[in-house]
Amino acid sequence: MNDRLTITDVAEKIGVTTKTLVRWEKSGKIKKPKRDWKGWRFYSEDDLVHIQRFVGTVYEL
Repeated sequence: MNDRLTITDVAEKIGVTTKTLVRWEKSGKIKKPKRDWKGWRFYSEDDLVHIQRFVGTVYEL
């Protein structure tokens, strides 16, 4: 499996928009992802796990 996930992939997996991920990144709620040579964000599976944990704490009922 490709270890590189796009911002769209991550947003779809956790159920938020890409704009929400960018907003969380800019406010420091999640760490900044790595970028490729074009400047596009990409995430690893570990990044996804950390973001999912954050989402679990935010949307916990």
